[in-house]
Amino acid sequence: MIIGIGGSRSKIGKTTVATAILIRLKGWGAIKYTKTAIYSSIIEDARTLSVKGKDTGRFLESGASAVLWVQSPGSGLSEVMPVALDRLSDLEGIVLEGNSAIEFVDPDIIVFITEKDISRIKESGRRILHRADIVYYRDRGEIELKDGQSMKGGIEEIASTVCDMIGERKKIKAVLIERAENGRIPCSVARGIAKHMKIPYKRVGKIADELGIKITSCELGCF
Repeated sequence: MIIGIGGSRSKIGKTTVATAILIRLKGWGAIKYTKTAIYSSIIEDARTLSVKGKDTGRFLESGASAVLWVQSPGSGLSEVMPVALDRLSDLEGIVLEGNSAIEFVDPDIIVFITEKDISRIKESGRRILHRADIVYYRDRGEIELKDGQSMKGGIEEIASTVCDMIGERKKIKAVLIERAENGRIPCSVARGIAKHMKIPYKRVGKIADELGIKITSCELGCF
C-alpha cells in the first residue's frame, strides 16, 4: 500500500504530515522525491539521509523502517521510481512525498495540503488536488474527504483518518478475497459488501481491480 503526500507549494507541511502518519505505522518505509533538472539518483546511504533537519532524517526519526531519497527529472521517474518501490517492496507500505511522484505512481491514498485560495496552484498540483482522498486546508484548519465529509482539524486528525482508511482497505480486501470464486465476484455480492461497510461502490470496485478480481453480471454500472 502506498500513501502519497502532495502539496500546493514547498514548505506547505508535506513532511510534517508524512511524519505524523509514519509515527502511527509500524514496518512502513518512506520515499522523498525531489525534482531535478538533469540527473537521476536513489540515495539510501544512512549518513546522508539521517542529517538532522533533512526531510529524510525526520522520516527516520518518526520510525520509518527504511527511507530512500529519489532525485530525477519528471521524465526520469519511469526509470528510478520502479526501482525505488521494488527496494521497499518487503515492507508493510510506503509513504511517498512529492507531487510528480504521486502522478507517476498513483498511490492508494492521496493527501493534499493546500490553502483555501487554490487559484495559485499550478496545473500539476490541481490534478492531484482533484484526485486526493484527503485535502487539508492548512490556513483554516479544515479537512475535506473525497466522499464529501468535512471536519475541523489538523495534522493529528489527518494521520488518524489515514490509519482508519488503511484499516478499511484491509477489511475490504479480506472480504473480497473470501467471497470471490475463481477470481470473480457477482455485482450483487460486491454491492452488498459496500452497503454493509457503508462505503461507495466505486471504492470496492477499485480494490477488486487491484486484487485482479472481476466483478460480473453488473447491469447497473455501479462498478
